[in-house]
Amino acid sequence: MPKLTINGIAVEVPVGTTVLQACQQAGVEVAHFCFHERLAIAGNCRMCLVEQEKAPKPIASCAMPVAEGMVIHTDSDKAKKARHGVMEFLLINHPLDCPICDQGGECDLQDQAMAYGFDRGRFLENKRAVKDKDFGPLVATSMTRCIHCTRCVRFLTDVAGVEELGATGRGESMEIGTYIERALTSELSANIIDLCPVGALTSKPYAFSARPWELRKTESVDVLDAVGSNIRIDSRGPQVLRVLPRLNEDVNEEWISDKTRFAVDGLTRRRLDRPYVRRDGKLVEAEWSEAFAFIAGRLKGVPGGRMAAIAGDLVDCEAMLALKELMAALGSANLDCRQDGAALDPGCRAGYLFNTTIAGIGQADACLLIGTNPRREAPILNARLRKRWLQGGFKPAAIGPAVDLTFPVAMLGTGPGALLALVEGKHEWWSTLQTAKNPMLILGQGALTRPDGTAILALARQLAERAGMVRDGWNGFNLLHRAAARVGGLDLGFVPGPGGRGTAGILGGCESGEIEIVYLLGADEIDARRLGQAFVIYQGHHGDAGAHRADVVLPGAAYTEKDATYVNTEGRVQLGRRAVFPPGDAREDWKILRALSDALGCKLPYDSLPQLRKRMLVANQVFAGLDEATPAPWGAFGTAGPIDAAPFVYPIADFYRTDPVSRASPTMAACAAAMGAETRQKTGTHG
Repeated sequence: MPKLTINGIAVEVPVGTTVLQACQQAGVEVAHFCFHERLAIAGNCRMCLVEQEKAPKPIASCAMPVAEGMVIHTDSDKAKKARHGVMEFLLINHPLDCPICDQGGECDLQDQAMAYGFDRGRFLENKRAVKDKDFGPLVATSMTRCIHCTRCVRFLTDVAGVEELGATGRGESMEIGTYIERALTSELSANIIDLCPVGALTSKPYAFSARPWELRKTESVDVLDAVGSNIRIDSRGPQVLRVLPRLNEDVNEEWISDKTRFAVDGLTRRRLDRPYVRRDGKLVEAEWSEAFAFIAGRLKGVPGGRMAAIAGDLVDCEAMLALKELMAALGSANLDCRQDGAALDPGCRAGYLFNTTIAGIGQADACLLIGTNPRREAPILNARLRKRWLQGGFKPAAIGPAVDLTFPVAMLGTGPGALLALVEGKHEWWSTLQTAKNPMLILGQGALTRPDGTAILALARQLAERAGMVRDGWNGFNLLHRAAARVGGLDLGFVPGPGGRGTAGILGGCESGEIEIVYLLGADEIDARRLGQAFVIYQGHHGDAGAHRADVVLPGAAYTEKDATYVNTEGRVQLGRRAVFPPGDAREDWKILRALSDALGCKLPYDSLPQLRKRMLVANQVFAGLDEATPAPWGAFGTAGPIDAAPFVYPIADFYRTDPVSRASPTMAACAAAMGAETRQKTGTHG
């Protein structure tokens, strides 16, 4: 490894390290704007100039690889003079917008002008002005502030895989734009707001809402998909104002999807903030005691076998355990956390996890997607797949309708026939799986929610075993979930007990009259028309489909309003933390269930969150390993059976509106409308 000297300190770094990275490893700060460790090197801003002994002029440290014997000075007079000159040039055309700029207080240009700039300017001519661009409903532009670092261009091109931004013109006429006036179409587009070192790109929904020093910052996790992206929730008073990504190399690196970032304005709309009971066909406001008494009166004399419970996609583990134990106390084994009816086998944990782990994608050299569109179901995971493809030596293929995943994918077929051919070794892509060192497959909900889902699951397991995907040190069988609550529910056993009914059986029982009482815990994605004449108790935080059908509504807390546990698609146990309090009379879900159990005469044995979490450890020891993706032992799962030749259907048609929170969000509605317009423009269709 080459050795060099930085400000008199001897440093040894790996081959290929740049001078800037070597300085960072030595604890020496070097100012920069365009460099970002996850983006290709551009060398645009020249702010990172340092002095190299025996070099005729300062060097751009971000683009210069280290060499044996280099002597670098970052604080010499020559380096300081170079930085002053670059900063002066950057500020020549930069407008004096700081008092009204949303980047104020979080601006790299402000910070570096203070630390490395000069105390006066010599430019007296008129400043350049640039027309603002329309990037869609999420990203606000003020392009006069742009310093042409091209971070946004490189992110959308390399990470997001959507080549929609670029530079036109040269010199003072250079502008960053979309070439054609159109909205950005990437599900990760708003990450360019975080990357922009000045105020050229800011959040359009958050514009002029608050200053960063006014906000209370809470570290939590996202629940709008099953990836479990680490986020920071910024709130002021009772309202969440914005969500930003939090660094986690194993999960989301430092990116989040646009839905994760912007759906939070749905948290203040269509909220349930007090209990309701249905009288004379109408839901009317009630007190908690009145609602509990109403439920107790209706449940009186109803046998447990005629009661059922379904948990929704955003529910936390504490609430599911409390509801499971309440239903057990009432004598009911009819419960399910798979409200979409997916054929998931709770008996083998490896059969419902993303076993390779998200970070483990980097070790794979072949990947088969079965009935899944990860760009819509898990954009962060899709970005990992693209990152692996960019590194080379990676062969992706898919079974399902053709789809643009931002990287080339071999389409093997649209339905289970191609999967069956692979299992039998009759498909031409079988040789690719055989020769791969670390092959993997990703099975999606589009393949498991079909009537033949259990047979598809069994076929996928057979393929994993035949292709050598499962061995010591590597498990290439992966199940991609859409719901943040799904893995946690399966880990807690929130599935039918002996003789119990699953979601399909519960809905069928409601239609036939065999099920009289249904408890919907945030379950809004079921067909409410199939609930028949059943008495429906809905507990949740939004007035969505479940609340409209309910006979009793119990207002719960959203994910930003409670301390709760979630398990992501790879089995990683993570904690969400309360940023604000629930509105009105709404309460945390487990507390509602604990109080209801008292009213029903079957009191649950815990009075605090720590006591409940101890019960979770009894239910499954996996909850002891926080922030860990615990490997699961391999076993048999799925059931062989007849296969329907019909093509797979991807489960998400509208990425921006998949749950009660995003459906209540005006920003997500604007995104859906904008993307619909873009689709019509591309295809030439109307209406």
